[in-house]
Amino acid sequence: MMSEPYSLHSSASSVSAASVSKLQEESPFIPSIDSHFHLDQYEDDAIRQMMQSLPDHQVESVIAVSMNKDSCQRIEQLSRQYPGLVHPAYGYHPEQPLPSRQQTSELLEWIESRMNQLVAVGEIGLPYYLRQELAERGEKLDEAGYIQLLEQYLQLAAKHDKPVILHAVYEDADTVCQLLEDYRIRRAHFHWFKGSAVTVERMARQGYHISFTPDIVYEPEIRELAAVYPRELVMAETDGPWPFEGPFTGQSTHPRMTADVCREWAVIQGLSEYEARQILYANTCAFYQLNG
Repeated sequence: MMSEPYSLHSSASSVSAASVSKLQEESPFIPSIDSHFHLDQYEDDAIRQMMQSLPDHQVESVIAVSMNKDSCQRIEQLSRQYPGLVHPAYGYHPEQPLPSRQQTSELLEWIESRMNQLVAVGEIGLPYYLRQELAERGEKLDEAGYIQLLEQYLQLAAKHDKPVILHAVYEDADTVCQLLEDYRIRRAHFHWFKGSAVTVERMARQGYHISFTPDIVYEPEIRELAAVYPRELVMAETDGPWPFEGPFTGQSTHPRMTADVCREWAVIQGLSEYEARQILYANTCAFYQLNG
């Protein structure tokens, strides 16, 4: 759906040399962080095995996003069960039916009472794929309702100066960019982003972050974006348990796949894998204010 090629110039200038040097002195390797992961959608046994295996794969932690209130409560439980490994983000995913006013009010109050626990408000955004599905059935989406819902979560994030994790692709990203500007939210993470060159330029200009999934290995559109988006605004994610194709066909999505994202991004950027790990790790820690 891109009408023209991306034309940004990537730069790692805002990743301080001091932070990189400090990382290099403290450890012979740089860990990775999965910046967008649906941990609650895995079975208990799978979660236990996954959490135990993270150190073996040099994965420091995951940003665990939520879908709705039940999901939020499950993520909260997991963050307590695995402190330091699971960083919770609470929100309402847009690719599902609109909640009632009471449900929205209850969840917003629940989230606000836990502002000292969460690292971000999310996953929130607009339902691009649901809109497509409804259109195929001759039905129309309540776009105003979803925008109003998103605004309530943006207001909450702005009130408490929390970052937001966004599901907003293609033309929806333009609407979300405007809302972010209206609410003066600068710490915005557009996960698994796809969109026009004009939108990409706008996002980069505003300093919004994006993250790449394992499909950076085989998707031309994603590889093109990875070549130009500013280095200091990029993170790695898996969006697990979403399955991937190419060399990942048949594999259960695991945070270890952030290593594949890093490796491929390094190739695209002309960096060593070590340099790429430094940048992605520093970006994620800074954005989510991790490690103190």
